[in-house]
Amino acid sequence: MSPPGTSQLLAPLLPLLLPLLLARPLLGAPGQGAGTWTRFARLPYPQDQLFLYDTFPDGFLWGAGSAAYQTEGGWRQGSKGPSVWDTFTHRPATPSGSAPTGPSGGDVASDSYNNLFRDVEGLRHLGVSHYRFSLAWARLLPNGTTPLNPIGLNHYRRLLGLLQEMGIEPVVTLYHWDLPQALQDAFGGWASPVLPQLFRDYAELCFRHFGGQVRYWLTMDNPYVVAWHGYSTGRLPPGVRGGPRLGYRVAHHLLQAHAKVWHLYNEHFRPTQKGKVSIALSSHWIKPQRMTEKNIKECQKSLDFVLGWFAKPIFFDGDYPESMRSNLSSLLPEFSEAEKNYIKGTADFFALSFGATLSFQLLDSHMKFQQLESISLRQLLYWISGEYNNPQIFIVENSWFVSGSTRRDDAKYIYYLKKFIMETLKAIRYDGVNVFGYTVWSLLDGFEWHRGYSIRRGLFYVDFQSHDKKLMPKSSVLFYQKLIEKNGFPPLPENQPVEGIFPCGFAWGVVDNYIQVDMTPAQFLDSNVYVWDVHQTKKLIKVDGVFTTKRKRHCVDFAAVRLQISLLQEMHVTHFHFSLKWSLILPLGNLSLINHTLVQYYQCFASELLRVNITPVVALWQPMAENQELPASLAKYGAWENPETIQAFVDYAKFCFTSLGDHVKFWITMNEPPVKNLTYTAGHNLLKAHAKAWHLYDKEFRRSQKGKISIALQADWVEPACPFSRNDQDVADRILEFDIGWLAEPIFGNGDYPQVMRAWLHRRNNVDLYNFHLPYFSEDEKTLIQGSFDFFALSHYTTTLVGWEKEDALKYDHYLEVQMINDITWLHSPSRAAVVPWGLRKLLKWVKSKYGNVPVYVMANGIDDDQNMVHDKLRVYYMQNYINEALKAYTLDNVNLKGYFVYSFNDKTAPKYGLYSYIANQYEPKPSMEHYRQIIDNNGFPGPETPELLCPEEVASCPGCHFFGTRKSLLAFISFIFVAFIVTIFFITYYSKRVERRYK
Repeated sequence: MSPPGTSQLLAPLLPLLLPLLLARPLLGAPGQGAGTWTRFARLPYPQDQLFLYDTFPDGFLWGAGSAAYQTEGGWRQGSKGPSVWDTFTHRPATPSGSAPTGPSGGDVASDSYNNLFRDVEGLRHLGVSHYRFSLAWARLLPNGTTPLNPIGLNHYRRLLGLLQEMGIEPVVTLYHWDLPQALQDAFGGWASPVLPQLFRDYAELCFRHFGGQVRYWLTMDNPYVVAWHGYSTGRLPPGVRGGPRLGYRVAHHLLQAHAKVWHLYNEHFRPTQKGKVSIALSSHWIKPQRMTEKNIKECQKSLDFVLGWFAKPIFFDGDYPESMRSNLSSLLPEFSEAEKNYIKGTADFFALSFGATLSFQLLDSHMKFQQLESISLRQLLYWISGEYNNPQIFIVENSWFVSGSTRRDDAKYIYYLKKFIMETLKAIRYDGVNVFGYTVWSLLDGFEWHRGYSIRRGLFYVDFQSHDKKLMPKSSVLFYQKLIEKNGFPPLPENQPVEGIFPCGFAWGVVDNYIQVDMTPAQFLDSNVYVWDVHQTKKLIKVDGVFTTKRKRHCVDFAAVRLQISLLQEMHVTHFHFSLKWSLILPLGNLSLINHTLVQYYQCFASELLRVNITPVVALWQPMAENQELPASLAKYGAWENPETIQAFVDYAKFCFTSLGDHVKFWITMNEPPVKNLTYTAGHNLLKAHAKAWHLYDKEFRRSQKGKISIALQADWVEPACPFSRNDQDVADRILEFDIGWLAEPIFGNGDYPQVMRAWLHRRNNVDLYNFHLPYFSEDEKTLIQGSFDFFALSHYTTTLVGWEKEDALKYDHYLEVQMINDITWLHSPSRAAVVPWGLRKLLKWVKSKYGNVPVYVMANGIDDDQNMVHDKLRVYYMQNYINEALKAYTLDNVNLKGYFVYSFNDKTAPKYGLYSYIANQYEPKPSMEHYRQIIDNNGFPGPETPELLCPEEVASCPGCHFFGTRKSLLAFISFIFVAFIVTIFFITYYSKRVERRYK
């Protein structure tokens, strides 16, 4: 899978960051984990959140797992006895909903009992080093105690033999929630103090029969769920609603049972079998609502009540966390000193389960202590390391889930898996956490406990309705397989930054949706006469009826122009892109009413830009929320749906070319037409309006004004969510044609709409009885539209992942049959825009492959912040990497790239996107502005071996003409003073000499 993400331009900073990243407690103790939240809040942003391209330590264990009740089936085969889960799922549903999903439960599930070779072959296909599975206690001991069932014994011997043949290490769980029903009936299950001894007897049988082939044992899985939801809330089997007191007593017995089994192995089996024993503990992660000391203590308490409940007795001192002792009083049982010493240290490694079973599902809300649940595996690993003295950690269950209807392209599952594995890698490389193995959950789809078959968590797809239950590899299989082969995410050459520079004449620009228009007249335009009341009010008093001669307005009268020009000069840009306001220039939509003052303002702005050698790039129309920025009369009568708008736009364009063409040589007809909200009829008319405006300029204005003109399209990249999936690739291709090709193909291609669009709409109209009519162009219209461009202008902000499998109804487009997917390892802005620099390079290559070697301008590219200087670091990173990807497109892919424009100029006109902040009527440059200026000054990213590029100095056309043209009165006055001065000097000299001669 192509790793998404982030280039490693900031890699040189990592040596400086690592001391901070590795600042961690060397020795842990209960309570030390509380420093986790503060530490992670202070890590460098955005560097710490970048995807880490690195590999895991040599010998790292990669595996997959399953649980007996979830996958085995065969509930009455081979003399197996019933378990509490068999009984629970066979109950009729109750009004309270305590019984789960129906009568089937795990009776058949994935039928692994009858398909051992199938499962092991799946493991071989993955290339894993280990397989975690559980033994069904009731299959080996149908009554929970003797006699031993030889059929069950042979079943697991056969599985272990197949694993040994494949060289796959077994990691065996003795008890994964499926207690024999006989023990529940006879003793009340884990509520009885008899159970720990019975569990020890069962474990002894397993060690004796299987221990020669097993090096890793887990006594039980997730005792929190068994104690709390099995015996306190009754949500899960055996469904006892005994309240908190019983739940805590059951946990007490579970800890005693685990300790008995560990000591049994340690004393009687370890010397010969040389294995290791632990317990699989599950946890959530929690973060404070606000970073206060009180909230952090509540987060610490939440982890104590779930993970620490079992981890502290085993990994520290044999007793419960102090926060539980102080809060629960008599509800919590007591350990004797002998019991504490017996339980303490009864684990050879820390076996961690983290993911969809507990998180956001089986964690009771009161155990969150009013804080926010999260899914940060990295922070949990760091907390465990600090809290329990840096133990060796084996992740024995981890993943997320997809919908039960998802078949084989499980993109959501992949990106969660990728996130968790990357966080594990960061915990190892950045935080010094001692993780030695990872187990994805699960090998194959199965019965998902209280959620039944409504979700799937397997790498392999199982059709539960089929008879043979074949395993079909999902896209996640390919992802995990390649990950194991590479032992992580090794750096890829395409992710490395390049050194180099852009060509001479490259356009470095910045965008402002609409320039700040302030037509407040200067004081020199006021024809009134005033006297100064120096004695009383100290103010100017207007003299009624007395006026001075009113002079003509000049560009210097617009103070706002000078301010904006000075800010642009400070940035060192060569181009400035802004849009005109059609609705203000021609309020009635025609030439019957013209706002001449506004037109003069635009003339002055453009001429002042030229004077300081900045090229104005002017869009005739840019849609905004209100009336799409159309004159009200046009908006009222159908806007672009109305064919009359075409001629209105052409008339408006002609007026602008005539009024501003002497100053503007770089035109955009339409800037970012809103394809997401545009009807096909409106798009049809819009294309014809653009083409007519282009031909108008080409025939009547180009020769005299010598400018260029085109359309600017929004063009975000679309990537298949599963790169191995042909279906996902088809979806991505379809979205690109609908989002970009719809308007681009008629202009830059063959003069007509993309064939993909026509075929898709034809299919939808026939199958679903829709009536989406894509109009047809006449041959003359095709000729008119085709080739109506001088360059390809695009706005690019982010990249989107798409798939065909419906997963999330809120993000599913039924019309185009596309599911939007989020890669949660990507950087995201405060508005959740994904930062994906390589998407720009892919887009530029796509434009070249579709439309040839057309000149391309990236007309807008930017990201939002939260008006906090910390987050401006994200914009610095964004620009650095996106521009570097543009450089790759130019130097490596030979894209005819002519310019790059940052979005946006300032926060006043584009809040949160600006390179200048705007606070209290003051503009302040952000660090990102200074960074962009440096890139401009360097013309890219020159390195030691980059050849020097000597460019002729570029000047705007006749800047002196504009200087003299706008300051005639001032220049005449200066000339008069200068001439008078020369004449005066002449006469003084002349008469001085005459006087001198007279005296002689």
